[in-house]
Amino acid sequence: MPKTKINISLDQDLADFAKIFAAENRITVADIMTQYLLTLKHKVENQNSETILSHPKFQSAMEESQNKLRNGSAIWHSYDEVFSD
Repeated sequence: MPKTKINISLDQDLADFAKIFAAENRITVADIMTQYLLTLKHKVENQNSETILSHPKFQSAMEESQNKLRNGSAIWHSYDEVFSD
């Protein structure tokens, strides 16, 4: 599907967070927005998401991760730390 540009205005702190989050996760801010909007679209249209999203252990892992991010207890690792031999 062809892509199109849209402009959005965000608070500076939210824009900074999105840029940092994207860089740390080796994705783009556009990728973040695309995934968010696709998930929202599926929910609005009552479409089922991928099977993994409904798996109870996946849900539990996601909730645990979100809680760690919210309360500041998440431990961040560099790409090299995770994927080096």
